[in-house]
Amino acid sequence: MASDVDTAPLVGRAELVQTVRSALLGDGAHGQTAAVFLTGESGVGKTRLLGEIGDRLREQGAVVLTGSCLDIGDASPLHPLLQALRRFDADLSTRARTSSAVRGLLQMFADETAGPDGAGALLERVSRGLHLIAEGRPLVLILDDLQWVDRSTRQLLLYLLAGLGDLQLSVLAAVRAESLQGAHPLRRVLTELRRLRTVRVLDLAPLGRADTEELAAAVVGRTLSAEAAEQVWQRSGGNPFVIEELARDLRDGRDGLSETLREIFLDRVDALPQHAHAVVHAVAAGVEPVQHWLLAQVLRLPEDELIDAARAAVAHRLLVGADDGYRLRHRLVAEVLAHELLPAERSGLHRRYAEALTAAPGELHQARLAHHWRLAGEPARALPAAVAAAQEAERLHGYAEAHRHWSAALQLAADPGPLTVDRVELLENAAEAAHHCGEHARALALLEELAALRGGEPSCALHIRRARYLAAAGRSALAEEEYQRALKAADCSPRDRAAAAARLAELLLHLGRYADAGERAREALALAENVEGSATEVVLASSALGFSDACLEDPDAGLAVMRDALDTAERAGQPEDVACAYLHLAELLTGPLNILEEGVVVARRGAERVAELGLGRTWGTRLLAIAINGLFRVGQWAEAEKVVAAALRHRPSGADAVELLLARCRLSVGYGDIEAAGRDLDAVATLLAGGGARHVIPLLTLRSGLAMWEGRHDVARLAVQRGLTESRSDDVMILSALVWHGLRAEAEAHASRTVDVDPTAVRRLRDVADRVARKSAGAARPVRSVVEGFLALCAAEVSRLDGSDPELWAVSAAEWDRRNHPYPAAYSRLRQAEALLARRSRVATAGKLLREAYHVAQGLGAVPLTSEIRELAGRARVSLEEREPNGVTRGAPTEESDDELAALTAREREVLALVAEGLTNKEIGQRLFISERTIGVHVSHIFDKLQVRTRVQASAIQLRNHRG
Repeated sequence: MASDVDTAPLVGRAELVQTVRSALLGDGAHGQTAAVFLTGESGVGKTRLLGEIGDRLREQGAVVLTGSCLDIGDASPLHPLLQALRRFDADLSTRARTSSAVRGLLQMFADETAGPDGAGALLERVSRGLHLIAEGRPLVLILDDLQWVDRSTRQLLLYLLAGLGDLQLSVLAAVRAESLQGAHPLRRVLTELRRLRTVRVLDLAPLGRADTEELAAAVVGRTLSAEAAEQVWQRSGGNPFVIEELARDLRDGRDGLSETLREIFLDRVDALPQHAHAVVHAVAAGVEPVQHWLLAQVLRLPEDELIDAARAAVAHRLLVGADDGYRLRHRLVAEVLAHELLPAERSGLHRRYAEALTAAPGELHQARLAHHWRLAGEPARALPAAVAAAQEAERLHGYAEAHRHWSAALQLAADPGPLTVDRVELLENAAEAAHHCGEHARALALLEELAALRGGEPSCALHIRRARYLAAAGRSALAEEEYQRALKAADCSPRDRAAAAARLAELLLHLGRYADAGERAREALALAENVEGSATEVVLASSALGFSDACLEDPDAGLAVMRDALDTAERAGQPEDVACAYLHLAELLTGPLNILEEGVVVARRGAERVAELGLGRTWGTRLLAIAINGLFRVGQWAEAEKVVAAALRHRPSGADAVELLLARCRLSVGYGDIEAAGRDLDAVATLLAGGGARHVIPLLTLRSGLAMWEGRHDVARLAVQRGLTESRSDDVMILSALVWHGLRAEAEAHASRTVDVDPTAVRRLRDVADRVARKSAGAARPVRSVVEGFLALCAAEVSRLDGSDPELWAVSAAEWDRRNHPYPAAYSRLRQAEALLARRSRVATAGKLLREAYHVAQGLGAVPLTSEIRELAGRARVSLEEREPNGVTRGAPTEESDDELAALTAREREVLALVAEGLTNKEIGQRLFISERTIGVHVSHIFDKLQVRTRVQASAIQLRNHRG
């Protein structure tokens, strides 16, 4: 099955290509006959692979003969070999001797007549002719569609691969797996050949999800939306031909299924025996996996006939059988067959499924029942099952599934028949499930429908619920207003008042207004004392109060309160309470208290715990974002990238996405991946409608840092000035980081002479720095410690405006060393060295500082910082490699060195290993869940460290260090 392979890249097969090449022409195959047989379903890419591998083998100097078998039985003996010889002869241009050998062999076939020496003599003459064609070079025979091979060619393969001739050759052949049914003669041939040590039979599996998305995006010409990528993956089953056809439909704006795909799958289904045909239709109508007992009830076939029919469907690669039941290999089959049944046939199938599930002993399959009763045209019988399925999903913390079932119940309630339906209750449950699974916009829409259905003034409870949903959606200002309305509502009960106060305290904490959060938390705890069963309110308020106290007063006491809140939440068992307690504890440890290693552990442990509770997409994403920030600060950037990849799999939205995008952006800015960082910042700005200082200030700080690396110091200044207008935050740490970026932008403008320094901006920034210093003086000691580090940077940046002071930079470096933050420490050493060199004093000290900064920046992968260090060192003629007493450069490979990769980080080693496999940057990015641009940054860094200029040279070093 072919496609427009000239326009679509070969995706996800690099490792297989390398495996086949090694098997055919590697050291293990030298001087021996060898063969690889690729089996797989139609459209999986066998023909494309044969062409790709053939091209690679020709580049290695092999003689490659390529032929295809025809679906005409044994009518044309040795047809694929004859075709291959004719093609090869047509391509020959310079090798007269080879051309003569080819034509001689072709003439031999033309003159061949039946004789007493029989087939054996013919095979021997063919072997000698191929030997002449090879002229001592490796010879590879590539055969496509081997399932149609003629008898003579089968005999030739057995003869040559058994080593009976005087020829060493390699064979690469493709076999359509679904054609090898029953007593197919090729099955016996493959069975015999498998016994040979140099013969391999490889099953070509469909593409995985990431490769599917990459191939579809290449055909469409742009990155697919999450919804489109999911649809292509589900419908194609990873089959490359199907992927390409679906992607072209997307690209060209065609709806529905192309006639090409429809006809292909219909032909395959129509080729099945009668009962197997019925089995495929039944599985297509079912909910996968379809258990064998259920299929038997639906089809009502004798057991032996059912097993034979199912076996035939599996053998034809239309079904996959497993212990838990049957599945379609491609969901597209269900789409195709849906149009092949009459409406009465379809509804009858679904009715038999529903009746069989209802009659089954033991636990009812509520979700399946709802599905089949609905499609059988029985909404009154489907509705109770949908409600029961939603409740069961919630009991198991499956909020995404619960949301889907509640939504189905709402649709069914439009025509409930004789049933009495409480639509208000359905809306309440559907909205809450949407909120828990991260569908924040949907939750708000359902809540508005609920308010309209109730009519009148919104209740206190409705205000609280709307505020919760708004906060989760990232609309913090509106959420605060809703909580205030709830507290003022006339119908606000003591429980509602305690809940509103506790949740408002938690929101204020997220906004960085710690003093206000502590005040509201104390109010909530006082209200909760008079309310039974108020564990949720106690947990929320205690977490907010503990965080506030730890930042503003007593770290130890505040931390103890938060640990108690986590214990209370675990005992009460409410998922959101547990998540909230973990979140604030991890935030406190990685932020104000600067206990980074423990904070990262708590964040990752919390993410695992809340995922168990069904809140991985929402709270779990936020916890992973906290872990990423902690890892970034301690310099474990490669590990942070892995956590980013894990968090992205949740596909978060709203405020959850904001936290993750900001965390990923910090890495991108550090790496110098300008495009990725800008994209994330734009996405955050879009999501932050009504966000507070706690998100806005980091957003503007990152935008300023990114603009400085781009040399746009005026843009950096503007971002900082906007951030200074956010004055309601008590978080002096994020404010001090913003001020540093502002002063750094002015210093960079002064150094580059591209933009005039703004004296008014400098004066304002110094005033804010003084205000931050005064404000932090009353904060807890750990908070003051981190702020002092940023204030040291501020003072040193100011000195750059009038002759940089190396002593101030030395102080800054020591401050950040003490806090275990390698990046600002390396930056400070760069500036200290710059100041010393500008004064032409202590050049040796400056060189040492540059080497120390360079080593840290390289280890992190901080490309912009590394480049600036290298540029300064080049101007000052300072070597960045330390010299040992024997004159050998430290870190440079020597004859005795057994690891030339010692200078690479863990992530760079991963990237280099994949480069050595022949993967492109895009393929590596798909494998490691990193953008192609970031991979390019890593590759550039690897080249620099290994002192090479090409991927081949880098791969050689990788292979040399991992030989054997």
